[in-house]
Amino acid sequence: MRKVTGGAFLSLDGVMQAPGGPTEDYTGGFDQGGWLFRFGDEGIFDTVGSLFAGEYDLLLGRRTYDIFASYWPYVEGPEAEMGQAFTRAGKHVLTRGAQTLEWENSHRLKGVDDVAALKQSDGPDLIIQGSSTIYPELLAAELIDRLVLMIFPVTLGKGKRLFGEGTPAGKLRMTDHKVTAKGTVIATYEPDGAIPRDASFPEPSTSQREQERQARMREEKW
Repeated sequence: MRKVTGGAFLSLDGVMQAPGGPTEDYTGGFDQGGWLFRFGDEGIFDTVGSLFAGEYDLLLGRRTYDIFASYWPYVEGPEAEMGQAFTRAGKHVLTRGAQTLEWENSHRLKGVDDVAALKQSDGPDLIIQGSSTIYPELLAAELIDRLVLMIFPVTLGKGKRLFGEGTPAGKLRMTDHKVTAKGTVIATYEPDGAIPRDASFPEPSTSQREQERQARMREEKW
């Protein structure tokens, strides 16, 4: 069975939109595109290199696929080798649209069931890049095996987030971590089941003021 790893560049406030450049994705009025390179941290290179070492396929949302397909097949210079590797890799695109996937070795996935079937098939492990919108449903379906989060000491205020609407509640277990010289936290997590329902909570207040506060919450007036 294939493993699915999500590798993401994040700000401290959870934004992952357009780390690569100002024109990458400015939808929603996002004006901090290219923040990864504006901040800069060579300490992440070993982690990125390890993530893409060996054989792998890419698992992408449609918008990230469009970004990659418009850039990586045409890139020259030092990044050309990565572009060639991405072209050789299988690119599995989770999309409900019918647009043509022209980049070679590209394959359409219509829904979560297709991702589950892909995981059960033979082939290299899968790496998610970008693709913020696919994380909630893949986490809910328990299809992600590992998260490698590179969390930069910067806040961006707004933008697309890794854990967006629809993200399920659940525990994560940290399996590795380090901090770069510039303060980027590189943390690796694996899903670890449901949040326990039972706990030893402190006794709630029985004061009149607390009872009034509880009543306001129930009435949505708090």
